[in-house]
Amino acid sequence: MAEKRDYYEALGVSKNATTDELKKAYRKLALKYHPDKGGSKEDETKFKEINEAYSVLSDPEKRKAYDQFGHSNPYGAGNGGGNQQYQQYGGFDSQNINFDFSDLGGFGDIFETFFGGGKTGGRGKKRGSDIEAEIRIDFIEAVFGVEKDFKLLKMNRCDRCQGEGSEPGSSIKTCPTCHGNGQVSTQARTVFGTFAQTAVCPECQGLGKIPDKKCSKCGGKGRIKEQVSVKVKIPAGIDNGQSIRLDGKGEAAERGGTAGDLYLHVSVNTDKRFERHGFNIHSETEVTFPQAALGTTVAVETIDGAVKLKIPAGTQTGKLFKLSERGVTKINSRSRGDHLVTVIVKTPTNLSRKQKKLLEEFDESKGWF
Repeated sequence: MAEKRDYYEALGVSKNATTDELKKAYRKLALKYHPDKGGSKEDETKFKEINEAYSVLSDPEKRKAYDQFGHSNPYGAGNGGGNQQYQQYGGFDSQNINFDFSDLGGFGDIFETFFGGGKTGGRGKKRGSDIEAEIRIDFIEAVFGVEKDFKLLKMNRCDRCQGEGSEPGSSIKTCPTCHGNGQVSTQARTVFGTFAQTAVCPECQGLGKIPDKKCSKCGGKGRIKEQVSVKVKIPAGIDNGQSIRLDGKGEAAERGGTAGDLYLHVSVNTDKRFERHGFNIHSETEVTFPQAALGTTVAVETIDGAVKLKIPAGTQTGKLFKLSERGVTKINSRSRGDHLVTVIVKTPTNLSRKQKKLLEEFDESKGWF
């Protein structure tokens, strides 16, 4: 039997990983290998492996015991003098683990069904696929938030049969192929003997029922491909490259199942006036040499409009000034970052003869110091 892989290695985290780091790694891998993606047998094995690893490492007691003993119980399951805490977890055998899929939102139903935690026997409505899309917004819209409508081509619930697959007015009958079981069994003869194989019924797709008359618009599928309008509220403070999950806005499932989710990736246009660093905004303002030497007040453009900034006498180029609470709104918070202004002292060019003479006299008098 192959040696079990280290749980930390399976999740791609260090042994000092925090609870949040474990959860983040688990989510990423679970989404990558989840059964709905129709992956290979190897993906299925990896999926079981990461769920077993997370089930143990996410529990403080189990993790402590695993860190101490690893996969093997040194005391034996029946040894009365053994470590009781470790025996409680049965040596971390995957058959004794109850997977917790609640953290995965809409993916939970899929995972539970795949591993026997959901509906059995192939019965029950399927879940629609998750999909991804991109939306582009302006810099200021990202700072303050915005509500947008955008078009999306996807499998949508049929409006004629309301997703049930049957022609309006017709009835639903028991599937004649599987007789309502949602599964069909076949037998295969080999040199090693006869093997029974059970599969989801191809006629009703595991539902056990079919429409007496299929919907004339969707052909009994309960969904059609069409362009739809989606409204999304983008929160203030979102940054370029971040994503929003819209529950139930993914592709519709066949025959009235639960729709998948939509993962909306946000791209933010740049703004020639500002640069964003986290929740802070950076910009530059230019002052003349006399203004920097003598001091002045300038109008600085911010996301809230023009703000007066006092430049003290003797300011050097590159000097940084902070405008508190003039930055980006922090997500799910009322506080804001700051606006940082870098002063650039403009060096005079194309001087007249008189101006050059005055600067030379100023230099000779050690006025620079």
